[in-house]
Amino acid sequence: MAKIRVEADGAVRTVTLTRGEKRNALDDEMLQALEAAFKEVPPAEERVTVIRAEGPVFCAGMDLKARKTSINGISVIEAMLHAIETYPLPVVGVVHGDAIAGGNELALHCDIVVARSTARFGMSLAQIGLAPTWFLAKKLLEVAGPVKTREFLFLGDPFPATQMHAMGLIARVAEPDDFESEVTKIVDRLTANAPLSLKAMKALLVREMCFRDGIYHKDVDQLVADASNSTDAQEGVKARLEKRKAEFLGR
Repeated sequence: MAKIRVEADGAVRTVTLTRGEKRNALDDEMLQALEAAFKEVPPAEERVTVIRAEGPVFCAGMDLKARKTSINGISVIEAMLHAIETYPLPVVGVVHGDAIAGGNELALHCDIVVARSTARFGMSLAQIGLAPTWFLAKKLLEVAGPVKTREFLFLGDPFPATQMHAMGLIARVAEPDDFESEVTKIVDRLTANAPLSLKAMKALLVREMCFRDGIYHKDVDQLVADASNSTDAQEGVKARLEKRKAEFLGR
C-alpha cells in the first residue's frame, strides 16, 4: 500500500502522507518515497509543492518498530529532508496535527509552515535515549536559535503551534475554521509570484545557510551514535512502545 500520494494540479503539486492509521510514522519505505518525490525535476508549470498528511497527526516521527538509521551508510531521514530543503521551488508544510521528532524536522525543513492552532511541535528524543544528528540539530539552530533549541532538545516537551508562531519559528497559525483558507491564501500568493525569482531566492537561502556543514564534527557524530546505540536507547524505545516510564542507567 502506498504511504504517500503525489498529485499535480497545474502550478501546485501536493505530497500527502497517507499512513494516518500509524500517525504517519516514518519508515524506510516512506522516507525513500518522500525523497524520490523531491528529487524529481519540477515541470515548467509548477510553482510550489505542498506537504500534507491524512489522519489526526501530521507526523509522529520515525517508526520505532522499524527504526533504521541508514541505508548503505546514508541516513535515510537526512537524505529525505535534504531533498526537501534543496528542492528548487518553495515547499509549504500544512501542519494540521502534531509534528513530533522527525515530524517536527519534516515541517521545519519546509520553506513556509502553516499550522492549525491545535497542533504541537516537539523533539522528544531525550525522553527515549536518542540524540539528533549534526544535520538535524543544525536546522533547529537555524530556525529556533540556541536558547529555544536547548529547550526543544533538553526537555523534549512539545510547543503549541501558537507559541511556535509567537517565537517566529513558523510562518502562520490559524484557528481550525480558518485553517484551509489560510493555506489557500499562502499557496495562491506563491503561485502568483515570478518563478525565476522564487528559484533564485530558494537557491540563495539554501546556500547561505550551509556554513555549519564545514565545521569539524566527527567527534560529535560519535557521541550521537553512542547515545543512539546505547542500552538506554533500547530501554527508551521499548518503554515508549509499551507506554511506560523508561528506566535510564546512563550506559
